[in-house]
Amino acid sequence: MGPLAGLKIIEVTGLGAAPYCGMMLADMGAEVIRVDRVCVPADASVPADPLTRGRRSIALNLKSRAGIEALLQLVKRADALFEGFRPGVAERLGFGPERCLARNPQLVFGRLTGWGQEGPLARSAGHDINYIALSGALHSIGRYGQKPVAPLNLVGDFGGGGLLLAFGMVCALWEAGHSGRGQVVDAAMLDGATSLMAMFFGFAANGWFDDAAGSHLLGTAAPFYDTYETADEKYIAIGSLEPEFFARLLELTGLDAQRFSGAGFKGIGRPLDRSAWPELREALTAVFRQKSRDEWCRLLEGTDACFAPVLGLSEMHLHPHNTARATTIKIDGVRQPAPAPRFSRSKPDVPKTGDRPGVNSAAVLSDWGFSAAQIEGLKANGGLA
Repeated sequence: MGPLAGLKIIEVTGLGAAPYCGMMLADMGAEVIRVDRVCVPADASVPADPLTRGRRSIALNLKSRAGIEALLQLVKRADALFEGFRPGVAERLGFGPERCLARNPQLVFGRLTGWGQEGPLARSAGHDINYIALSGALHSIGRYGQKPVAPLNLVGDFGGGGLLLAFGMVCALWEAGHSGRGQVVDAAMLDGATSLMAMFFGFAANGWFDDAAGSHLLGTAAPFYDTYETADEKYIAIGSLEPEFFARLLELTGLDAQRFSGAGFKGIGRPLDRSAWPELREALTAVFRQKSRDEWCRLLEGTDACFAPVLGLSEMHLHPHNTARATTIKIDGVRQPAPAPRFSRSKPDVPKTGDRPGVNSAAVLSDWGFSAAQIEGLKANGGLA
């Protein structure tokens, strides 16, 4: 059933990061109902989207008085609601926190934005790359002497956004269970991306971190923490930070330990001999091109050299470790991440493919306490999309 079984949550659908929050909560057993703005017929073709899994959907016309009233009736039976609109949009539509908490004083109202609910940029458009730029994260990602590189939209949208919102809502739900009072959770991708940089703020405070892209230990400056091309034009990743792991890397690759021992990482706060890094990088580049990726796997995988092959989405599920842990699953033929994290006792069920938008509106509304007459009235009054 999952550790969140019994919770009833409303997701007013948006893009990207907010559905990821819904996926995380549903994966853990919460009943999450998606409120979509359109209805897609059951026989229509829709793109496969793991982000919608585990949720049923209703299609409400939130620009109609009847649709908003239906949403507020659902709020009475919910533990939480979350939305991902720009600040002020939910209020303008008629389901802002004040109205929702008036209907259900114990409701947790989650809000996900890029910049936050207030501040000079709050109402401005933006995307992941903009939020992580302002957080200091983007400045530190990339090759030395080259421009910063966006790490997909993992840091702002998903780690700093959807995951932060899910965490914040679970915190607020726990508190509401004790206080009997709801509250608003303001999750901003800017705040979340900044939070993810906590370790580097500490490094900077201690003088251990030059935040320019590619100039720091964990940002490809060190040759023992980087990726290398193999003989078959694939890639492997090395993370031999600690002295004993670095020594194992030198041993297994056949590099001269006496020649390169001074190039290893000596520990936080201790000087590094960076003068040896160009020669070490050149040697590692040459040696890794001598064998295929699979050959390096056979030699280095499972050792303390801190090694892994760089795998694409089309092949990562075939790796023995991912197979053993069932890191991915197939749902209706679509491969996708398995629910995470894992629990020893309250194990979540395997998720189901999410409803097509609005296709089961009547069934969901009925399960949430609407009478047949109320549902028919919604249809007649334009409340259902």
